[in-house]
Amino acid sequence: MWQEISRIGRKLVEHGLVESHFGNISVRVGNKMIITRSGCPLDEVTEGNVVEIDVDKPCSMDIIGSSESIVHREIYKNTSALAIIHAHCPYAVTQSLLNDKKSLVPVDSEGKYFLDEIPVVEGDIGTEKLAYNTADALGKYKGTIVYSHGTFAAGKILDDAYITTTQIEHSCKIKYLYDMAKK
Repeated sequence: MWQEISRIGRKLVEHGLVESHFGNISVRVGNKMIITRSGCPLDEVTEGNVVEIDVDKPCSMDIIGSSESIVHREIYKNTSALAIIHAHCPYAVTQSLLNDKKSLVPVDSEGKYFLDEIPVVEGDIGTEKLAYNTADALGKYKGTIVYSHGTFAAGKILDDAYITTTQIEHSCKIKYLYDMAKK
């Protein structure tokens, strides 16, 4: 499974959706999740850069897992997700800062079709508030933006979550450019 996480991590970095040492990726396997370690460069994921932790409750391995393990755990406990990507997409972060609403409505046809709207949630990094708000949003939508922080996307496989991540970033970029052109 770490090979799939590595493949997606490289794509995220190559396409500018994260800086190398930021963001995290996980996959659910039964009542466990395999998640990137804290500080792991996503374009250099190896077998030693992922850790297996419990989904049902905190465990001793949480300390070396991603700082967002609590968020991944809450999403797995409260949705049908089997794969999660957290990225720091620059246009999504920018749109969350510019937008004073609780959601973002794409202006591009693909964004409207595939995403409908993108909820913007609040909560500090690695907190219960962020975990609850993100899981709640992903129970209803494919992806969400965390205010001033980045995106979370879920799917049945990592490729699903990756596509949603790219679609959110694309729609946020188009909206930003469109709004700038209107000024």
